Amino acid sequence: MANRLAVVFGGSGFIGRHVVQHLARQGWRVRVAVRDAEGAAFLKPLGEVGQVVPVHANVGNDASVATMVQGADLVVNLVGVLVSRGKRSFKALHEEAAARVAKAAAAAGVSRLVHVSALGASATSASAYARSKAAGEEAVRAAFPTATILRPSVVFGPEDHFFNRFAALATVSPVLPVFVTDGLRPRFCGKIPCGIDLFGSGGTKFQPVYVGDVAQAVLAAAERADALGKTFELGGPTVYSMKRILEMTLAASGRKRLIVPKPMIAAKLLAAVLQFLPKPPLTPDQVKLLAVDNVPDGTAPGLAALGITPTAAEVVLPTYLSRYINPYVHQQPV
Repeated sequence: MANRLAVVFGGSGFIGRHVVQHLARQGWRVRVAVRDAEGAAFLKPLGEVGQVVPVHANVGNDASVATMVQGADLVVNLVGVLVSRGKRSFKALHEEAAARVAKAAAAAGVSRLVHVSALGASATSASAYARSKAAGEEAVRAAFPTATILRPSVVFGPEDHFFNRFAALATVSPVLPVFVTDGLRPRFCGKIPCGIDLFGSGGTKFQPVYVGDVAQAVLAAAERADALGKTFELGGPTVYSMKRILEMTLAASGRKRLIVPKPMIAAKLLAAVLQFLPKPPLTPDQVKLLAVDNVPDGTAPGLAALGITPTAAEVVLPTYLSRYINPYVHQQPV
């Protein structure tokens, strides 16, 4: 195995660094295709000397991609963005780059291709993000029929942009909103109405998956014969409402904040303004994603089919959200 070469596109990102580390631990030589090779130097210590090599690559250029995959036994594509802007648009990265990597891998005779997409990818989605992910999957299948496609739900871990974002918000805001579509419905005590449930079902449902489990799934897809040509939907062991997500975040970060329900129209109005920020925390397209639960529907195999037991968020969150605890405030046990 020490002589086998894995090429990872997008390996310096949140999921990528964990994939690179897992590959190195299993003895793979890892060529990391990134926009900024010098900025990705932090990946080198994840393996032995010379085992992990960041290399400049342009996923928008056929020749650059073709050069990257030469001699590879495995290619992993993790390239993706949450906000579509300029040359880094959904179409350019999720569709065209995905097709380019798959075609180059096939032409180079690469044995395995693992393409990381996203849960909810659909050609009929209201979200441009989800439609572009579906188009990318279709392009990958056309160019490399035996590719393994992984569709993770929201991915959590030390560097995530999900729980960390809410924990950071809780350090500056006394209120955390939950955007709901079914609030103000009757609450029953037995069969008798006894109040109004302002949160309804608690907002969008998520089944967050641990980044370490996603990295293990990539390795399993690279090794298992029964993963060839299949699509896997990756979710954690538990489905949570957005309200519960915020409650868990506050408990792990030692904060007491008011969680309030807001109608989805409030999210749309907020996103209409925030989308113009350099790094918008919410965009109109993301609001469209929020309107649909982000949970595997059970029609595709999951982590169990890859031999992986999913890690519970409750176990991991305290290990990294504790950084948000205010050391000057006495904390009650949670």
